[in-house]
Amino acid sequence: MNEHILLKWGTIKGWSNLRPSTVEILQKWQDSGVTMSCMAQNDTPEQKELICQAIDQLEGTIKNDWTGETLTKEEARKYIMEYRS
Repeated sequence: MNEHILLKWGTIKGWSNLRPSTVEILQKWQDSGVTMSCMAQNDTPEQKELICQAIDQLEGTIKNDWTGETLTKEEARKYIMEYRS
């Protein structure tokens, strides 16, 4: 299984083929209150931490939807933590 997370606007835009452990983390992120549009989403520090937890344990690819670039886990965590800082 190749998990996939898509990032945009400093948050999660989409995902596919997630393992149950990744789904569990992203469910906590969603349950903490997210908007219908990733453009309008302004993640709290706690939400950013949950996204980074999902990134850390991901077994697959992370893409930036703006550039199409595949990100390393380190690059993805930096993108999440520094966006709108």
